[in-house]
Amino acid sequence: MFHLRTCAAKLRPLTASQTVKTFSQNRPAAARTFGQIRSYTAPVAAEPFLSGTSSNYVEEMYYAWLENPKSVHKSWDIFFRNTNAGAPPGTAYQSPLPLSPGSLSALARAQPLVGAQPNVDKLVEDHLAVQSLIRAYQIRGHHVAQLDPLGILDADLDSSVPADIISSTDKLDLAVFKERLRMLTVGGFYGLDESDLDKVFHLPTTTFIGGQESALPLREIIRRLEMAYCQHIGVEFMFINDLEQCQWIRQKFETPGIMQFTNEEKRTLLARLVRSTRFEEFLQRKWSSEKRFGLEGCEVLIPALKTIIDKSSENGVDYVIMGMPHRGRLNVLANVIRKELEQIFCQFDSKLEAADEVMSILLHGDAAFAGQGIVYETFHLSDLPSYTTHGTVHVVVNNQIGFTTDPRMARSSPYPTDVARVVNAPIFHVNSDDPEAVMYVCKVAAEWRSTFHKDVVVDLVCYRRNGHNEMDEPMFTQPLMYKQIRKQKPVLQKYAELLVSQGVVNQPEYEEEISKYDKICEEAFARSKDEKILHIKHWLDSPWPGFFTLDGQPRSMSCPSTGLTEDILAHIGNVASSVPVENFTIHGGLSRILKTRGELVKNRTVDWALAEYMAFGSLLKEGIHIRLSGQDVERGTFSHRHHVLHDQNVDKRTCIPMNHLWPNQAPYTVCNSSLSEYGVLGFELGFAMASPNALVLWEAQFGDFHNTAQCIIDQFICPGQAKWVRQNGIVLLLPHGMEGMGPEHSSARPERFLQMCNDDPDVLPNLEEANFDINQLYDCNWVVVNCSTPGNFFHVLRRQILLPFRKPLIIFTPKSLLRHPEARTSFDEMLPGTHFQRVIPEDGPAAHNPENVKRLLFCTGKVYYDLTRERKARSMVEQVAITRIEQLSPFPFDLLLQEVQKYPSAELAWCQEEHKNQGYYDYVKPRLRTTISRAKPVWYAGRDPAAAPATGNKKTHLTELQRLLDTAFDLDAFKNFS
Repeated sequence: MFHLRTCAAKLRPLTASQTVKTFSQNRPAAARTFGQIRSYTAPVAAEPFLSGTSSNYVEEMYYAWLENPKSVHKSWDIFFRNTNAGAPPGTAYQSPLPLSPGSLSALARAQPLVGAQPNVDKLVEDHLAVQSLIRAYQIRGHHVAQLDPLGILDADLDSSVPADIISSTDKLDLAVFKERLRMLTVGGFYGLDESDLDKVFHLPTTTFIGGQESALPLREIIRRLEMAYCQHIGVEFMFINDLEQCQWIRQKFETPGIMQFTNEEKRTLLARLVRSTRFEEFLQRKWSSEKRFGLEGCEVLIPALKTIIDKSSENGVDYVIMGMPHRGRLNVLANVIRKELEQIFCQFDSKLEAADEVMSILLHGDAAFAGQGIVYETFHLSDLPSYTTHGTVHVVVNNQIGFTTDPRMARSSPYPTDVARVVNAPIFHVNSDDPEAVMYVCKVAAEWRSTFHKDVVVDLVCYRRNGHNEMDEPMFTQPLMYKQIRKQKPVLQKYAELLVSQGVVNQPEYEEEISKYDKICEEAFARSKDEKILHIKHWLDSPWPGFFTLDGQPRSMSCPSTGLTEDILAHIGNVASSVPVENFTIHGGLSRILKTRGELVKNRTVDWALAEYMAFGSLLKEGIHIRLSGQDVERGTFSHRHHVLHDQNVDKRTCIPMNHLWPNQAPYTVCNSSLSEYGVLGFELGFAMASPNALVLWEAQFGDFHNTAQCIIDQFICPGQAKWVRQNGIVLLLPHGMEGMGPEHSSARPERFLQMCNDDPDVLPNLEEANFDINQLYDCNWVVVNCSTPGNFFHVLRRQILLPFRKPLIIFTPKSLLRHPEARTSFDEMLPGTHFQRVIPEDGPAAHNPENVKRLLFCTGKVYYDLTRERKARSMVEQVAITRIEQLSPFPFDLLLQEVQKYPSAELAWCQEEHKNQGYYDYVKPRLRTTISRAKPVWYAGRDPAAAPATGNKKTHLTELQRLLDTAFDLDAFKNFS
């Protein structure tokens, strides 16, 4: 991150002495001395042009003169020679002769004169004006670039020309120029005149429009600026606070003749346009009544993506991950990814959703790029150490419309891409009806990413030939736009005509290219009628094949014990309670925490933090990379974890003891995220998808923080395998519990996750099936648990990676249980042969005399400790049995049936601390009833229905808790309901 701290120094204006030092480090030593140049210390009254910015300009001219006197205007040559000759301040300047026949030869014969009275103000002001003009084009030239292929809208939503740009898109029409020049002169911008058009000006080092020339006439300067910044490419980059990066971009777009293509490159581009265009036309013929969200109007996207990939590959990229919205996805699959056409045709889908995962190329729609906050969130991840992708190429398919919404109603900023400015990402706008301009911009974007490893945006300004989908009528809301679109010649036809006129291809060659691709599509369509099998190889990339057979089945359906030897448990515990780095001073409070951990280890016991430590540490020993991400996860929201230690005496000196466990262990990555849920969870989901052999966990600061990541949960985590045949083993840690702290941050909303589980509450599965529990896990869409003991938390984390397949794991984690004296687990429950317990049955007096039990309470999580405390206080340990359901989904039908059968005389009741319309009741009740063939009712003991997750009043909270405990232990509570 050092570059962020140095950018201010790079851009700060230099003093004269600093300039001398800078130039002396970079120029030949022979021409380094000023001699007796007194002008740099002359009074301002004598040399007014040496104040402020002009002094830097004069220094620049001086050094140019030292290297080559002919590289500067003759007047400067005379001035510097007189100054070096010892002319006093104010006398070194000699006015040039007026331009007329023979004046240049007369000026060449002029001799240095000492004593002449100079007036260099106009000369300096004119040169500074030209520099300002060049800078104006660099900053605002994109506002007048011809970006809209329809010629209707200005891409920046503003039809006016910036006030400090002389020319307009009329290409230096003299009448237009005179009017613009008059306005600027009156406004005091430049003070230039029409007569200055043919005056030669020295070019500053901040432009490359001169090529090999160091000076140009003003007319040519403006023409070249127009060509660089006001044609079919609009470049936004002058907000970048890094001089090297700005110079790099200037060179790429200003150098004369730089955007040249060979005939072979043009033919390749034409062939790619043929594939892109004819693919959409083929789909339209075969599936005319389907919504396919075609690419018509932005067919240039396919060659654009191919160019980015080709250039990136040349620069050493081996693996590209892409994510995109629905528009054009089939075309991208066919012509960029090269998915087999028959597979596309036999799996024809109406719509695929947006993705936002870890990737190198992201495609966006213009309305979404401006309107969706996820774009801002992910941009802010782009340069964070644990989240960077080292540069993403963002490609915006800018239809200039969002469904039916005009862009003037869809955003407040000039462009849909303005959000990228916050992270200094350059933005390249380009007219999509100029394929060569598009290819050049994409080439530069790929080179930028390769050079600077930072994000870049390509804004393809295009149009949407059909409506939002092929069945939609856009004329209802955009009549004028679509009248123009109906008349618009397709880009393939335009480009083909251009190449034919240039002699690059002839008409028969062009038609042959079309016929060849049409034949490919027809043959693939014929084969697709015989395609019946969905091949797993078409959906899984390189890290995954070891999990599955060729027909997509798991290679195993068993899970080994998740227990560990005592030596391993003790070793991890000892590291967790120490500082493995010498001369490292930790906080006094943390010393007490580590001491307590050490005492637990000596007593062969773990609390919640130690259980997590041992699960992670043991997997690291087995070569499993672990990544824990989220807000404040390094310390833990509730100050229980402390996986990153901070030296109290040395700034930014940290230690991660987990990375000091074993000699050849896998790495442990623990990273505090930005205050983002949607973006960060999306990132972690992508990380887990690409890394099935890693344990990837995202922890919400509080359970209800997942609210703002609900899109990722609903669209990707919950249905991921059903939609895309893609498994994912991400773990969500969601702190949950009614602690009397108010409605916010109390509930992780377990009812939402349970409602999205894919099991049938009314169907009892075959309980005699071999490996019933593993088969349940394989068939579910995700696993939902609420552990009541640290040991079970330890086991479920280890089971997640030891399973032969991957499923998302949702864990409702505790808050008060983190330090609850009864929430402890002995090493004995974590040794070899032990497993995760889906159900923890009653093991007290009630279990020894089951025939005397009057009520069997089922519960999950923290409320168990409230129930046991109350049961003991009421002396009902023999009358009431309490069974904990640790794994809520898949539902443990088999184990719960055993529990019910064990207590034949007992009433059944579900007890929860959440409100009745929330929590687990609506999920558990029908499944319990199915388990017992509806032989008994399942009663409810808990809070009444409510709109909010919890009360905001502590007293009310305690009253509600006591009421649910009274109901749970009143054996007559349900008699009136029978």
